[in-house]
Amino acid sequence: MKIGILGSGEVAQALGDGFVKHRHEVMLGTRDQAKLADWAARNPAARVGSFAEAAEFGELIVLAVNGKASPAALGLAGTENLSGKTIIDATNPISDAPPVNGVLSFFTKQNESLLEQLQQEFADAHFVKAFNSVGSDLMVNPRLKDGRPSMFICGNDAPAKKAVTEILDQFGWETLDMGAAEAARAIEPLAILWCIPGFLRNEWTHAFKLLR
Repeated sequence: MKIGILGSGEVAQALGDGFVKHRHEVMLGTRDQAKLADWAARNPAARVGSFAEAAEFGELIVLAVNGKASPAALGLAGTENLSGKTIIDATNPISDAPPVNGVLSFFTKQNESLLEQLQQEFADAHFVKAFNSVGSDLMVNPRLKDGRPSMFICGNDAPAKKAVTEILDQFGWETLDMGAAEAARAIEPLAILWCIPGFLRNEWTHAFKLLR
């Protein structure tokens, strides 16, 4: 599959590595291609371009930018390049405030989510929340002593969630579909919970698992 990734940070690069590893065609979109020079050097088969070029290239899009920058990044990608496509939304609405006792704050309200805002603004695309509740080092085929971790997803389009589930299976995750876009109100705050051990005890090598 052709994968267009919007972003040039750690998450974008880690997921880009993963898609290359699993033999997808990959283009990372950025406003500053110099940021991706090292990534491009270690992934010579992949491409680097603008947000619009990556969005046009991708059959499936990954949104991996700062939460506040998400609307602007999608705007630069172009609604015509996003229309009808699945967008994996790996973002979180983290505010600029520092954590308090290890707890981050969000710029969204309790009964809303960033995914819902993006889905409303870019209504012709199919957003699926995923990869937002774990660190970049564990996103691709994590090896944890207690087995395969769980990834919570949500979105309004069933075929889009099916496509994301297939990717998560490749990447070594158990997928748990929590339903429609409103479920992002619960999934996005998992990032806050995931980060607490990191900020308090410098523990960043964990993931969530739903036991039955």
